[in-house]
Amino acid sequence: MSASAAAPSHIAVVGASAAGLSVVEGLRREGYTGSLTLIGEEEHLPYDRPPLSKQLLSGAWDTDRLHLRGEDHIATLDLQLRLGQPATALDSSARRITLADGSLIGYDALVIATGTRARRLPGTESVRGVHVLRTLEDALALREDLAEQPHLVVVGGGFVGAEAAAVARHLGCEVTLVTDTAQPMGDALGDELGALLRTVHQERGVRIEAGARVDEVLTGGGRAHGVRLADGRTLTADTFLVGIGAEPNTEWLAGSGVPVGNGVECDATLYAGFGVWAAGDVACWLNARTGEPWRIEHRTNAAEQGLAVARNILAGPERAVAFDPVPYVWSDQYSLKIQIYGRTRGADEVRIVEGSTAERKLVALYARNGRICAAVGINMARALRGYREQVAAAAPLLTGSAA
Repeated sequence: MSASAAAPSHIAVVGASAAGLSVVEGLRREGYTGSLTLIGEEEHLPYDRPPLSKQLLSGAWDTDRLHLRGEDHIATLDLQLRLGQPATALDSSARRITLADGSLIGYDALVIATGTRARRLPGTESVRGVHVLRTLEDALALREDLAEQPHLVVVGGGFVGAEAAAVARHLGCEVTLVTDTAQPMGDALGDELGALLRTVHQERGVRIEAGARVDEVLTGGGRAHGVRLADGRTLTADTFLVGIGAEPNTEWLAGSGVPVGNGVECDATLYAGFGVWAAGDVACWLNARTGEPWRIEHRTNAAEQGLAVARNILAGPERAVAFDPVPYVWSDQYSLKIQIYGRTRGADEVRIVEGSTAERKLVALYARNGRICAAVGINMARALRGYREQVAAAAPLLTGSAA
């Protein structure tokens, strides 16, 4: 599809993220020749976030390898770049964005791709030694602390916490992982595969405090020195990483008329009304197959949504196509490569259909109400790909077979 005479003359994208970059690249690829403005809170050109808790944190990569595109390529997109200038307000009636420096940017169509920010423990924003891991600066600050080989306490056993714990052990740090679930990444993997991950971490020397909640960070002289758990115990350490999820960046939309709840609320085509679309971690859209609102914080989803929004802007809201992906996410921890197609959360049955936990090579199918909703592979990338279509079709999980 190419841009037509009816295409908006000026499109603004708020969020110089993977999703935002995907939008502007998709528009140019589809033949859009109008004016494009890309607005970013950070001063950096769009960069990749998954390596922050892996290759960059470990020191295997330098910051230059994070850039999604080089300056020369960005120049070919003919963008008005407003980096280091977060959007602070939106007037959807006047179709006007206010930036932090007070400047106003008008638009005909707007894409919100502002992503999320790391959730923090209350009162820890300015406490030295307490880190989150969301931005390039976050990763560099944590890497600097880990270079001293401290005792690190990781609060949160999700993707970020588990990956950072693995990197810290590789760097020679003493590591304690505190998670309120029964197993690390238990929300995503369930108990059986989570138990495998727990065993692997423990074999590498990570102390696991499972089913535990942190009530308070203990400080002295402006620096953290411990955490108090809900059961009254205290864990002392030198450095702390808080990986307890993220919150959508939507505060700047207050009073704009754009519907906001768990992100920017969109229809199945990623359209929020008022000439506004959303893409990436901040987008909460109505899934056409399930009828449920989805918001997915995965890198591949951000890129796919950006391209979908670009096509739908040019098609117009009346001809826009529903966004109906098979989500994909991966995690590298020690010798394990964990890959997930679909959505595991909400599954009421898990069945290992190839390999085994003993081999540490397997494919597991996750089902809800008898229908496959996800497939997880551990060190079986090629075999896992064969189950993607069954996830997409929500195929029945057949009793006594590999579906």
